[in-house]
Amino acid sequence: MKISLELLAPAGNADIGIAAIDHGADAVYIGAPRFSARANAGVDTGEIARLIKHAHLYYAKVYVALNTILTDKEIPEAFDVIQEIYDLGADGLIIQDTGLLEMKLPPIPLIASTQMHNDTPEKVRFLEDVGFTRVILARELSLKEITAIRRRTRIELECFVHGALCVSYSGQCYMGHAVTGRSGNRGVCAQPCRSRYTLTDGDGNSILSDRFLLSLKDLNLMNDIPDLVAAGVTSLKIEGRYKEIDYVKNVTAAYSRALDDFISSHPAYRRSSSGKTYLTFLPDPERTFNRGFTRFFVSGRSENIVSMDTPKSVGKPVGSVTNVGKNFLRTDCTEIKNGDGLCFFTKKRKLSGFRVERIENSKIFPNTMKDLAVGVLLYRNHDNELSRLLNKASSRRQIYVEMEFHHDTDIVRLAARDEDGNEVVLTHDMPYEEPRDLSMAREQIEKHLSSTGNTPFRVINVGISRRIGFLPISFLNSIKRNVLVELTRIRLEKYPRKTSEHIPNSILYPERRLDFRANVLNEHARRFYERHGAEVMESAFEILPEITGREIMQTKYCLRNELDACLKCGRSRRQLKEPLRISDGHHAYLLKFDCEACRMSMIFLGKNEK
Repeated sequence: MKISLELLAPAGNADIGIAAIDHGADAVYIGAPRFSARANAGVDTGEIARLIKHAHLYYAKVYVALNTILTDKEIPEAFDVIQEIYDLGADGLIIQDTGLLEMKLPPIPLIASTQMHNDTPEKVRFLEDVGFTRVILARELSLKEITAIRRRTRIELECFVHGALCVSYSGQCYMGHAVTGRSGNRGVCAQPCRSRYTLTDGDGNSILSDRFLLSLKDLNLMNDIPDLVAAGVTSLKIEGRYKEIDYVKNVTAAYSRALDDFISSHPAYRRSSSGKTYLTFLPDPERTFNRGFTRFFVSGRSENIVSMDTPKSVGKPVGSVTNVGKNFLRTDCTEIKNGDGLCFFTKKRKLSGFRVERIENSKIFPNTMKDLAVGVLLYRNHDNELSRLLNKASSRRQIYVEMEFHHDTDIVRLAARDEDGNEVVLTHDMPYEEPRDLSMAREQIEKHLSSTGNTPFRVINVGISRRIGFLPISFLNSIKRNVLVELTRIRLEKYPRKTSEHIPNSILYPERRLDFRANVLNEHARRFYERHGAEVMESAFEILPEITGREIMQTKYCLRNELDACLKCGRSRRQLKEPLRISDGHHAYLLKFDCEACRMSMIFLGKNEK
């Protein structure tokens, strides 16, 4: 049996989710009406139901995220939401709060959110043993670490392959709550990692001033698909429930093509959903929102991963300024179009930009000439041509169907079989009338039965019996339409939905004593960990009485490494006197370095003194 691989795309709403399916996604994930880790991306149940119906037609899955930590008061309400999600037909529930496992949940497959910090074989094995069917791996894992998890578990492994990166280990970031009261674990991340900071050394000297020291580039593992699959990953996830529909269309289509290319040369694998997508554009992730790309730690610590000059989208490099006139410029790029948005970095490393108002021969007339100079490298962060293409119907996804047509005496029989083996047979009384031209009659039958119009089907073969009579075109179209309507009904009826019963047990948790980083916000979660042999020493960070002096972030990203001042590698060219601190002008943080584990921590020092 072939191994199924899944391309998983984000759905900020039902329309975006439907577009993702149409552009090649095998599954989508969408926020629950409440308690999603992207609180503003929650979707009402009617929209979720509409998305599920569209996805299931292609045997694609819909996972619903209810992945925040919950208060005791919210647990019953969350249970009601979960029951409703299950009744709608969702294929999986993404959760973070272990307190939900103390409830008698419906038999919906449980997916461990990356907010649960799934980074070791022991943690993943535990989640498998207590009833999860899939884990979303920590983004920081290398191929070697993923392989180690695979060897000790059998649970489905999902990993992020594209999109925005959290600088902190997911679920272990408390920075937003510390400075704004908005907690990422409660679905309202304030994104302080995208702010400006100044780095000072132990003598108070400024090393870097007013830079985006914690803002990472975007992940792009398109070229790593073969290695990720070999390591044991079967679900490849695109980040972006806050992203617009153009982004989702473009990136989903690009990864779908890459996955198809891999499968075409690896016959042991198949796509987990049905249908083939036909595009009207050439997808390219560089042409939509991106902060520059990184492979993060998939192959170890080998590259710069931070974008210190801006947290905004820079897009795709397109060329350099070769000449500057009074109100125009010239470049060495021939691909720039009217309406494009171009950006560049000034001499002070500030991001600036302009809109292309018009192009005359080799002259480009921008809406502003500020800071433009010869030699400036230009990036296109708004591709007007691609945007126009994506605003139209930019794809069509169709399920392959074969038909058999017979006309025996006064009975017409039309059978249809789709690529998943679903079959429909319809018969209709039709008096036999000898055709004037047998060859033309056969051609007409094949032509009209093959024309599927605006349906999700593509007829790839029509078998026609040797003996056929004359048939009106209206009749052929009617029986074909009826067959496809019935095939649609049968596909939805036979959709292979999986369920999973949750049976409580007492498997030991890998840790014995848990502090605030276990994110225990309710008594149900406390009971869960105690039943599994762990003592909860502290409640969640969000309700700690005092947070000054606490670790508010732990990250595999290391500022020392980025500045070529690593204490471990032995080849650093820069000396930095500790203790190192960063400040945003309002709050200060102490940096600590665990060189043995290659980790950096941030300690909250409180508000800056005026």
